[in-house]
Amino acid sequence: MSIPKLHPRPLRRGTMIVAHDHGLPELVRPDSPALDVMTDLRRSRAVTTVGGATLESAHQRMIHTGVRMLLVLDRESSVTGLLTATDLLGEKPMAVATREQVSHDQLRVEHVMTPTEEIQVVPLNEVAHASVSDVVALLRETGRQHALVAEERADGEAIRGVFSLSQIARQLGKALELPGVAHSVAELEHVINH
Repeated sequence: MSIPKLHPRPLRRGTMIVAHDHGLPELVRPDSPALDVMTDLRRSRAVTTVGGATLESAHQRMIHTGVRMLLVLDRESSVTGLLTATDLLGEKPMAVATREQVSHDQLRVEHVMTPTEEIQVVPLNEVAHASVSDVVALLRETGRQHALVAEERADGEAIRGVFSLSQIARQLGKALELPGVAHSVAELEHVINH
């Protein structure tokens, strides 16, 4: 007869659930590795939608999952686009509705998403040698809240990770804004540190 290694006990009153941290460190510095602020899609499920979804359903999906970006997939689960909260809540839907002469309710994700051919990705092998300040510089230079990280695999390219400016700001413990581009590493570190 073996001795049990596990000994169950009653759950204590007031027990909480551990907060999900996406496997990322709570706090980082500008010189921390970029991988410390990348949401790794091997550990966290990507939040997705389809091109035919309504803008309202995509917006509700963002709200319920606490994200500001959705990857848009086709029937084969290939990425066909990217949809951000700015795409949904900015001027783009109204401009498209006017151009296409349709009501806002008739617009679908495919009408306002950024299509694949306009999406830039950062190679994972470059991210592995970059710092948090390099990622912030990239986001500032491109004027984007998010950046996708791609990995080369035997079966082709795959989206491996996501950088989010708001996530990086939380981990740095500093507010980060996009307006104005830092022109040097020293200037960027000044923005991050002050």
